[in-house]
Amino acid sequence: MSGYDVDVVIAVHSAERPIERAVSSVLTGTEASVQVIVVAHNIDPDVIRARLGRFADHPDVRLLNLHDGIPSPAGPMNHGLDAATAPYVSLLGSDDEFSPGAVDAWFAIASATGATTVLARIDRQLAGPDPLPPTRPGRERDLDAVKDRLAYRSAPLGLISRERFAALRFTPGLGSGEDLEFTAVLWFTGSHIAYARTSPGYYVHEDGDDRVTFAARPVADDFAFLDAIVSAPWFPTLDRAQRQALGVKTLRINVFDAILLRLQSPDGLEPHRDALQAVIARIEAVAPGSLSLLSRADRAVIDELDRPVIDAERILAHLSARWGRSPAALLPRNPLLALHRQGPYRTLRATVA
Repeated sequence: MSGYDVDVVIAVHSAERPIERAVSSVLTGTEASVQVIVVAHNIDPDVIRARLGRFADHPDVRLLNLHDGIPSPAGPMNHGLDAATAPYVSLLGSDDEFSPGAVDAWFAIASATGATTVLARIDRQLAGPDPLPPTRPGRERDLDAVKDRLAYRSAPLGLISRERFAALRFTPGLGSGEDLEFTAVLWFTGSHIAYARTSPGYYVHEDGDDRVTFAARPVADDFAFLDAIVSAPWFPTLDRAQRQALGVKTLRINVFDAILLRLQSPDGLEPHRDALQAVIARIEAVAPGSLSLLSRADRAVIDELDRPVIDAERILAHLSARWGRSPAALLPRNPLLALHRQGPYRTLRATVA
């Protein structure tokens, strides 16, 4: 049995990462008993030890080594989770920081509510407060995966109960989306989920230039996470509303991001048309009704994929209209779905931070 309240896992793969800053944000001023597990990934751990500075020999810092030759964060994060023994675990990017008092605030919420997950408030260096997930206004306790649209939070940032999720791991072998099944399990099988909306949070530095997530990949690689989700034992237990909540988010965020990325790539969208259409069809098949909840602007983008010739300018125009306040952005094609919880109007309204 661990003597710590919380284990914080930090994976680091580059000597350029400010790992000392990240560790300091966890330990400095924190009253809860916390251990930091640093995983040196595909790099000499002595290099990372040197970068830890004054924390190199700290009794609450544990440095592990993983050399798997795979450029995916899943491996080192899972290695750190395997080593965790505290009742709660938290994940921190080596570029990022916890705001002062964050761990204590999350631990207090978890202790008081019995939450299996405490979502952290996310503050971005450039963009400011992250409005996702688009929860019910002011909701902080007993969040619901459907009512609070939790699937829009794809990063498991905050505090996670190891008692409930001791075996949960990131999907290995993926270059992208390794955290999507992980978070889906948290949201759709967890209980008493809390949101530390007004507490000190997770601060994202956006000055790193080698974050793996931003690299371009084949469409099949981008959506390999769907295999993990659909084949998971918990997925068949989801009802129609739960599947739609997951499906419409995947279409609205992951699919349209993938379309824009290929549209701006040197070879354009055309070589990826069939793969993208296959992904869209699969999402609708496993989450029926998801397409009907998209906005008219969203559906116009999908319609463009069916045209004989891809018109990049027209697609870009539809994409730019998606997040506006026009009827095309706020209404689905079926007026009876205009006020659906997962529809564009209520979802966009709830994204106001």
